[in-house]
Amino acid sequence: MKTYELKYGCNPHQKPARIHREDRDLPFKILNGNPGYINLMDAFNSWQLVRELKGTLGLPAAASFKHVSPAGAALGLPLNDTLKKAYHVEGIALTPVACAYARARGADRMSSFGDWAALSDTVDTATALILKKEVSDGIIAPAYTPEALEILKTKKGGKYNILEIDPAYEPEELEPRKIFGITFEQKHNDIHPGFTHLENIVTQNHALPDDARRDLVLAMITLKYTQSNSVCYVKDGQVIGNGAGQQSRIHCTRLAGDKADVWYLKQHPCVLSLAFREGTGKPEMDNIIDQFVRNDITDTERAAWKQYFDTMPRLLTPEEKREWLNGLKGVSVGSDAFFPFRDNIDRAVMSGAQYLVQPGGSVRDADVIRACDEYGIVMCFNGIRLFHH
Repeated sequence: MKTYELKYGCNPHQKPARIHREDRDLPFKILNGNPGYINLMDAFNSWQLVRELKGTLGLPAAASFKHVSPAGAALGLPLNDTLKKAYHVEGIALTPVACAYARARGADRMSSFGDWAALSDTVDTATALILKKEVSDGIIAPAYTPEALEILKTKKGGKYNILEIDPAYEPEELEPRKIFGITFEQKHNDIHPGFTHLENIVTQNHALPDDARRDLVLAMITLKYTQSNSVCYVKDGQVIGNGAGQQSRIHCTRLAGDKADVWYLKQHPCVLSLAFREGTGKPEMDNIIDQFVRNDITDTERAAWKQYFDTMPRLLTPEEKREWLNGLKGVSVGSDAFFPFRDNIDRAVMSGAQYLVQPGGSVRDADVIRACDEYGIVMCFNGIRLFHH
């Protein structure tokens, strides 16, 4: 298949629409469904991310994409009981591939609602069972077990989008695109962020443990496929906050930090013990939990909880939240371009940042390094900008 006709482009009024190749077949098969324009943009960007994570870090990888940026990305590391409960995967015999997707989706479940999933490895039954219970638009992977494929084909009334990508496919070196009828061309972004990009430590503290090195590489690769500007927080082999598509660097840092805080607050015992009324759906639970941990919940929002609880739960005080957040430590943070001011460091530290990687090159690099030294944290200059548009 060299051409695939789409229902429409970004919006229903944008017809006709298609994807195509001139010289050879498209490098994927549609095993089920009828993916759209944005679906396929998410599919091909997310596949590149998980393929690169697996190739660089040697572990199964997963991503949860929405609107051409990852809401989450993760490696297939085991989950403790707290995360299993927070991610709604209790009672499932988790494989490494399933753990990777549970972590990727668990990073920001609000943003992952209706996501596009990507897996670096064969999708197995455990992963399919997780996806079966989630609101998701589609999935891309190099292969599926027969049982997993049958489970996924039952989603969305049999219309769930399932793509099988050729893992050997490589794009041409030159990438063309058109904007306003004008053709742009650039070399495919073939730089591979890795451990060698962590060698230039510019702070007084040089202590960079292996787990932090892994997490910084995960942050860099995630940033490579995130709409710029972007800042990414990572802990224990998974993204916990991704600040995508902001015009201001500090807004990226704040957004990602706020998401990381919410991720950690969702593991608070008061959250895990919320006694939802039987029959409450996962999307409703996720919405209420998000409101529960925020500081700006309205009286109207809280009043709507009555239909989901027999006894209304007590809200955490700001002091209780801060005390809990003080336990968030050892976070790795990456930025797709340099930090222009120390305020980014000050904000990142509030969400447990201990290890940072960024290109460097700001006229205020000395101020930023000084801020890191004041906090006793580690920062690497990788010398590579990772803008993605």
